[in-house]
Amino acid sequence: MAELQRPKLGRVFAGVCAAIANRYGWRPNVVRLVFILSCLLPGPQFLIYIALWIFVPAEK
Repeated sequence: MAELQRPKLGRVFAGVCAAIANRYGWRPNVVRLVFILSCLLPGPQFLIYIALWIFVPAEK
């Protein structure tokens, strides 16, 4: 499996969903859709996204 890294290509915003999709072999649009749907539920989704944006390294 690939490491968790935000890709330079294929980003929509920060590349967090694309990084998760690449890591697990999923399609990035599916991960984005799940994230958007999860935002309809109460919880810290945006805070987790921002934390991943800060802590997941970008591709070199």
